[in-house]
Amino acid sequence: MLITFSRVFLDSLAGYALARLQFRGRRLVFGLVIATLAVPGVVLLIPRFLMLKELGLFNTYPGMILPICVDATGIFMMRQFFLQVPAALEEAARIDGAGVFTTWWRVVLPIVRPGIITLTILSFQSAWNEFAFFEIATISPEYFTLTTGLANIVNGGLGAANQYPLKL
Repeated sequence: MLITFSRVFLDSLAGYALARLQFRGRRLVFGLVIATLAVPGVVLLIPRFLMLKELGLFNTYPGMILPICVDATGIFMMRQFFLQVPAALEEAARIDGAGVFTTWWRVVLPIVRPGIITLTILSFQSAWNEFAFFEIATISPEYFTLTTGLANIVNGGLGAANQYPLKL
């Protein structure tokens, strides 16, 4: 749940910034987000493992959570939803004295509720089905998630043999 909530919050913040805020390098950042979508996740497993080891996050809860708190797909999706909101609503909020965060939270975010619901469902499903990253992020059984623990049991964790009754 923590991964899901952080993805929804951070992806929507990043998507709003890329859609509405004017800053130097905005197109470059969006291009990097799009380029990240083109890279298969399997290619990033070894660099992620090496970064976890170097930062001392291997086999810890923060090491399991922090690297997957933001998702390029979610940023892209939320940016597209925010581009559909009329800019006049944000201008009216700024005239009334709302700051950027207040405008995002109280004006724009309720309008893109379908996008938030979609992102929540996709983020939960993605975090629930995450196997490869958790397989390289932990080695201790106390940090196993449901998917890694079940794979360990089924593939011989109980006596180093195939557990066909457990598979069935």
